[in-house]
Amino acid sequence: MSASRLAVRLAAVAGALFCLAAASDPSERLADPAQEARARAIMRDVRCLVCQNESIDDSEATLAGDLRKLVREQVSAGKSDAEVKAYLKSRYGEFVLLKPPFSWGNAALWGAPFLVAAIGGALLIFRRRSGPQLEVLSPEEESRIEMLIRDETH
Repeated sequence: MSASRLAVRLAAVAGALFCLAAASDPSERLADPAQEARARAIMRDVRCLVCQNESIDDSEATLAGDLRKLVREQVSAGKSDAEVKAYLKSRYGEFVLLKPPFSWGNAALWGAPFLVAAIGGALLIFRRRSGPQLEVLSPEEESRIEMLIRDETH
């Protein structure tokens, strides 16, 4: 075994031990430290559906505990990280991921406000340029207006 592989494994075991120390309930932890470390890494990428801006790893909500248990079950069943996230996404929607992958639907959601603002700005500029032009009155029209004003003031 090369030194770099050994270092990676030692780092994984050390990380797993630190994760084990941080877990809220010892009975929830997986027996294999490497699997527990993987599960905790996945949990940091999954949104708590109650708290919404916290990962299930940080949340104390009951639903977050249920999701942590589900992630651990999937990891212990031998599922890959991508398979676990796909499973959660299929059950709870893309919102469950704190960092959803790029998709054209997400791009449209994020880009739509900027597009609407750009269209609105373009319409305002176009309207100012092609707005109604004031026409100059003919001498007859000016004299008629002056007569109407004089009649109203008297």
